[in-house]
Parts: sequence; structure tokens; C-alpha cells
Amino acid sequence: MSGPELALALSVFLACTVEAVEAVTIVLAVGSTRSWSSAFYGVGAAIIALAVVVAALGPALTALPIDVLRVGIGGLLLVFGLQWLRKAILRAAGLKDLHDETAAFARETNAARGAGAPSSGLDAFSFVVAFKGVLLEGLEVAFVVLTFGANQHRIGLAAIAAVLAIALVVGVGFAARAPLARVPENAMKFAVGVMLTSFGMFWGTEGAGASWPGADAALLVIIPVLLAVSLGMVVLLKRTGARSSGLAYAGARSEATRAGGGAAAEVGGGARADSSAKAGTGRTGADTQAEAGALTRTEPKRV
Repeated sequence: MSGPELALALSVFLACTVEAVEAVTIVLAVGSTRSWSSAFYGVGAAIIALAVVVAALGPALTALPIDVLRVGIGGLLLVFGLQWLRKAILRAAGLKDLHDETAAFARETNAARGAGAPSSGLDAFSFVVAFKGVLLEGLEVAFVVLTFGANQHRIGLAAIAAVLAIALVVGVGFAARAPLARVPENAMKFAVGVMLTSFGMFWGTEGAGASWPGADAALLVIIPVLLAVSLGMVVLLKRTGARSSGLAYAGARSEATRAGGGAAAEVGGGARADSSAKAGTGRTGADTQAEAGALTRTEPKRV
């Protein structure tokens, strides 16, 4: 197996593992809470729908000219890869919450319990939720398999990598009957984002008529460089976030100090005004007493 083929298989395996973990979490939540049979019916229906999509799109993609295929697939991979990479960088920098399968399992379980008692026959809620979860995650799996496989004319290799990833996740998930919280999903999403973006750059450039030095071996340079740039952005965002937090804290302390100083000045001014008023009141009382005394003293009458 050549280097590009190994990179293709690894990229497909990691991407499909991430999607399979999320799908298994949804099925486990509705199955364990409401109805396993209805959830499995939903899974089966989703697999049939995905098979139809793959059967329809696979031959159509392989029939396109290679340059058109590479430009189109390169653009799509850049769109998806940059989305994954952006979210992964933000999560690694602490600016976005990490994806937590335990919390996702709890949300799905609470939603299933809040939907009322399951039906005696086919439980519509379990069927629809399982169908939707598997179909949406499966469409992303199909997209990765078809784009990588069709562009390299190795759909078989991409499909094998996807099947291995899905079988591994499903086996472990249903053996544990619990969400796969220990799977390093966030780190895997970071890696998948780097791989999808790298392949998108590589294939899009080749499809546009340009050529990379070293041909396929250029991927061995593109991937590490993009990874290094992404990790550098994580470090930069962490420092920027810490600096912003420090500035915000200093600004809050300054505002509090100014507010405290203003309050103290108002209290001091009020105290001085009160003392002045009291002093003025004392002088007025003394003057009043003096005037009263003067009025009581009468001058001798002149005869």
C-alpha cells in the first residue's frame, strides 16, 4: 500500500469512527430507554436509504472526468474539512465546549423519557430518532467514502476502511451498553479536519491544472505543515483568550475601584454637610437665647 493510499484509508477510518460514535450514542439512548426493536428498525431503514444513495451516486462520480472530479471533490473536502478544523481548533483553545458523549447520551435519554410511554407495537419515536441519527451520520460517511474513493479510484479501499471503523464502534458500543466517552473524539476530529483539508487542497490544485512537487509525496509535507499551523493557531488563541480575560478582569477591578471611590466621596460630602448644618443650628440657637435674654432685660423708666 502506497503512502497516499495509507493516508486515504486512515482518513476514512477516523472520519467514519467519529460519525459512528455519534450514531451509536443516539441508538443506545432510544433503545435502552424505550424500544430496542423499534430503534433497530430505524437503523435498518436508514441503512437501506444509504445503500440507495451510494448505489446512485457511486457510478455517476466515477464516470466524471478526473480533473472535474478533483476540482469538485477538492472544493467539497475543503468546505467540510475547514468546518471540522475550525471547530477543533476552537475546542482545543478552550473557546468552544468539548464534545461530550456522556452529556449527549443524557440529553437523548431525557428526550426519550419525556416523549411519553412507548407504544405496544412499533414505537414511532424510537424509530424516527434512530433513523434520523443513523441517516445523517451515515450520509457523512458515504460522502467521505465516495469522495476519497472516487478521486483515487479506490472506492473499495475506502469502503473497507469505513466498514472496519463502523464495525469496531458498533461492537464496542453495544458490548458496553454505554456511550463511548473514552474515545478521544475531539482529538480525532482535529486529525480528520487536518486530513480532509489537506486532501482538498491537494486534489483541488491538481484538478485546476497545477502540479505539486513530488506528486503524491507532497501530501507528506502538506499534512504536517497544516497540522503545525493549526496547533500554532491553538496556542495563539489560548494566549489571546488569556490576555482578553486578564484585561477584562483589570477593567472590572478599575470600574469597581472608581465606583467605590465615588461612593466614599458622596458619603464624605454628606457627612461634612451634616456637620455644617449642625454647627449652623447651634449658632442659631445661641443667637436666639441671646435675643431672648435681651428682651427680658428692660431699661429703667425715666420720670
